[in-house]
Amino acid sequence: MKVCKFGGTSVASAQQIRKVASIIKADPARRIVVVSAPGKRYGGDVKVTDLLIRLASAALMGEAIQQPLQAVIDRYTEIADELGLDREIIDIIRADLSDRLRADSGQHDLYIDSIKAAGEDNTAKLIAAYFMSIGMQAEYVNPYKAGLFVNDPPERAQALPESYSQLAALSDKPSITVFPGFFAYTTSGMLRTFDRGGSDITGSILAAAVKAELYENFTDVDCVFAANPQVVDNPVEIEQMTYREMRELSYAGFAVLHDEALMPAYRASVPLCIRNTNNPSAPGTMIVAERADSPRPVTGISADSGFSTLYVGKYLMNREVGFGRKLLQILEEEEISYEHIPSGIDNLSVILRSHQLDENKEQRIIERVKNELQADDVHIRNDFSMIVLVGEGMNNNKGLTARAAAAFARTNVNIEMINQGSSEVSLVFGILKEDEGKILNELYKEFFAPALVGQ
Repeated sequence: MKVCKFGGTSVASAQQIRKVASIIKADPARRIVVVSAPGKRYGGDVKVTDLLIRLASAALMGEAIQQPLQAVIDRYTEIADELGLDREIIDIIRADLSDRLRADSGQHDLYIDSIKAAGEDNTAKLIAAYFMSIGMQAEYVNPYKAGLFVNDPPERAQALPESYSQLAALSDKPSITVFPGFFAYTTSGMLRTFDRGGSDITGSILAAAVKAELYENFTDVDCVFAANPQVVDNPVEIEQMTYREMRELSYAGFAVLHDEALMPAYRASVPLCIRNTNNPSAPGTMIVAERADSPRPVTGISADSGFSTLYVGKYLMNREVGFGRKLLQILEEEEISYEHIPSGIDNLSVILRSHQLDENKEQRIIERVKNELQADDVHIRNDFSMIVLVGEGMNNNKGLTARAAAAFARTNVNIEMINQGSSEVSLVFGILKEDEGKILNELYKEFFAPALVGQ
């Protein structure tokens, strides 16, 4: 049995949904289909999820909702009409949206989540209806009825252990299961959405639950590339990589697959393949537990911006028992997670995601660290990027850090932070955001230029 997830571009239009049907029909093993909400059809288009967010915002602010509601209905109507479906499916979608809008809006975040989730939920209903209209035996399955349960707020939504045993029953269904991605329910029936890449997470959970032979993640690219093709010209394709490599690359900006989506499949040892809905004959990129050795020590290079650095300096910091714990406790109390902590004997830097901060919170953290830890110097700097070199072969490759440093020297880019730490498969550099594209290209030349393969 194979589990297939189709992203927003794969279900953006009737034409794309026909491709989805052809892909499923081509392989009888493809029995579970996870779908996102319709994405952009062209450059200036608007995703259905964004339309739904506008609708939710209008409802919460007491504004007229007819126009944003009709925009959502029109999008589904266009798809349904082009697929030749009866307008009954639009009536079902309209009724569902009306029910969500009438729900209790006291908890704004949960109300918005419920309306956003209508994108995936109604797309699954529409696609199941289309499959049946062309003679495919298919069934829409609701996450709550299937048993996909998650924890209660305030922690981020994660599947409860019992979900896997309940979802395993999907493997016994004789029909194709069409399952909405992105959201699940608490045991009390509260709808919660997953983090970024939520449909990827749903697909991975289902693949693990039914012990799939393969989890196919269909998107709009033929494979995973060694670097961002929007920054580096014609980067090499990655045919095979490990879960650890993909996890590290996803963390630092690889948008093909959200890093959290790997965990359920990884734990269940389900291989994952990144494939292209628009070119299904392409082999894609296989993500596996172990792979054959490569002549290149580096598998991929990724970059991500949106980082800030909390710098703390205090004389004799290294002799003060509990200093690091107290600092992290302040961040915990401010509801902030950290990414890296490079340190010296009298100073340390905590790398944070900038979206967790605002001007007031920054000032409060600085004052707390000064007053509670008696630090000599505390400041926060913004606009950093992280450049990550990833490869299973890096651990035993001598001189790799020197080669990377030479690439930095050639571009005159300053290294603000370096973290090799305990990871065996990655090397992280902190730089100013403005230097990101320049150093990414130079590092790619260093490790992927044909003349250097095998060095």
